[in-house]
Amino acid sequence: MSPEPIKFLLVDDTEENLVALEALLRRDELVLLRARSGSEALELLLVHDVALAILDVQMPDMNGFELAELMRGAERTKNVPIIFVTAGARDPQRVFKGYETGAVDFLHKPIDPQALRGKADVFYQLYRQKQELAGSLRLNELFIGIIGHDLRNPLAAILNGARVLEPQLGDEKLLRTLKRMIAAGQRMTDMIEQLLDLTRARLAGGLGFLRVRSLLDVAALMRRTVDELAVAHPQREVGLTVRGDCSTTGDGNRLLQLFSNVVANALVHGAPGTPVAVSVEERDAEIVVRVANAGAIPDDVLPRLFDPFGGRARDAATSNGLGLGLYISQQIAVAHGGTIEAASSEAEGTVITIRLPRRAAAAKAPGLARRVLIVDDDEHIRESLREAFEDEGYEAATAANGGEALDLLRQGEPRYDVAILDLVLPVLDGGGVYRAMQADAALASIPVIVSTSNPARAPAGVIVVPKPLVLERLLDTVADLWRAEERR
Repeated sequence: MSPEPIKFLLVDDTEENLVALEALLRRDELVLLRARSGSEALELLLVHDVALAILDVQMPDMNGFELAELMRGAERTKNVPIIFVTAGARDPQRVFKGYETGAVDFLHKPIDPQALRGKADVFYQLYRQKQELAGSLRLNELFIGIIGHDLRNPLAAILNGARVLEPQLGDEKLLRTLKRMIAAGQRMTDMIEQLLDLTRARLAGGLGFLRVRSLLDVAALMRRTVDELAVAHPQREVGLTVRGDCSTTGDGNRLLQLFSNVVANALVHGAPGTPVAVSVEERDAEIVVRVANAGAIPDDVLPRLFDPFGGRARDAATSNGLGLGLYISQQIAVAHGGTIEAASSEAEGTVITIRLPRRAAAAKAPGLARRVLIVDDDEHIRESLREAFEDEGYEAATAANGGEALDLLRQGEPRYDVAILDLVLPVLDGGGVYRAMQADAALASIPVIVSTSNPARAPAGVIVVPKPLVLERLLDTVADLWRAEERR
């Protein structure tokens, strides 16, 4: 299987310069995208992921520096390496301005062909290595997910059999052994669930942690969390204070998992015999949850506390998990449009702060009744997206495969305003759906958004939202389409 092509963006207002750059850089598996202006370049960047942008500084309407500033200000393009090319004098101030706007290099005309090819080759190889690494990680995560899923059934059979035997054993020694086996099996079950959550986070994006979307009282969820953990830790005191309207929309089970992880960590790792203080407070457009305990997180652990396996070093000897709890908690917070952070010192103790958007009622897209088609073979992702778009005031329909999607698109009356495609679909994959849409005059103008962990696999012409998918980012991308249309 041949590797996906890598894309460079060449921006110059002079056609002859673009032809010369193209001739210098041409190679197999490299696609050179050409733009004659900053505006044209931004349109290409909306559709394509590029490994390198080579920008002319002196262009009318929008010069190279202004284009670079816009690129740095957008999430999609903020990390694209930029090489500036200029025919201007070697003015140190201009060079400094170029680096200030995010350039990795600054070349003066006439360009040394070998120097340009050498520099471009570095970014070509770096991007290729990034692609290969992403592919390897995806395979590893798929393997973990498959193994974790397939282990659950035999392990459940073992645990159920052990529980059937438990009341039938009269020998205390055998009974203690059986209980240890059940406890160990339950720990294994918890670890498998963590591995599956890790796979959901990496492959399904944040949507793996937001399967339903309903109006929730964060304070009530936290009260339930505290009550449940108080039973498991009767020797510890947990205080809870609540202020204001703490309503949001989201997945109640996942938010319970988030709160339980954080409060349990405070109980297990906090200084013994000291209370844990929990507060839930309304602050303007957000809900702030704070979990504070005595005791400090080691300085070498704090920066990677929310990384996969990063917090395990805190107390690896006594941990029953894999060190994924706080990473999963972070993913749940992000999936709900929120954040989680930690602060810790010997003097002040440890405080975990969770911020969630406050939503007394679902927000509606003003004056819009846009029609959205969501195509994904994962029912949980499909329904989560449908509910999210309906909450925002859109009309949303779903399809589980490419063939069903094309039928809906062709029968749609009025037509759909945007199609959101997964690339890997049964019957007909996302690329095939897009090609069929482009071949049909009635469907060719419908914008298409795809979400993928490997943007190079996306067909040219679609809007790419990289995985892991953040729901708020997808909603913003769709809203941006309408704003752009209104400006036209």
